[in-house]
Amino acid sequence: MTLDDKQFSAYLDLCDPAYTYKITAYSPEIRKDMTWLEHDKTGMQSLFGNLPKHNSDQSPLTRHVTVYTVKEDAAAQQAQVVSALQVFKTALDGGATELFAVGKLHDLISLAGEAPKLLAREVRLQTRMLGFGYHIPF
Repeated sequence: MTLDDKQFSAYLDLCDPAYTYKITAYSPEIRKDMTWLEHDKTGMQSLFGNLPKHNSDQSPLTRHVTVYTVKEDAAAQQAQVVSALQVFKTALDGGATELFAVGKLHDLISLAGEAPKLLAREVRLQTRMLGFGYHIPF
């Protein structure tokens, strides 16, 4: 919800200092995985800080996430979570909403400490045609 509301600092507050983020997709044309974006927490801070400098599509995104599986490792104080991801985009000129991207979130969550923190997120997209001009991560 923090990303939907463009509250980037609040999103990063949910992340561990060792947080890593990447967007990947499989290409049947080249029969290989592609990595479209890969950052650590500092890289994400830089990405979010540079957003106002980009000529970007300002249409709001709404992320719909459905948790599929949660596998807790009590000894490691971590959980692996796999969720379905649907991203909807609402056009500023007319307000029409369309399905923008579909994929899965593969999250590693630290359960140590007072509150859970995201250690790693891989956004594994099925959608590979996103157009241009959108710079906010999923």
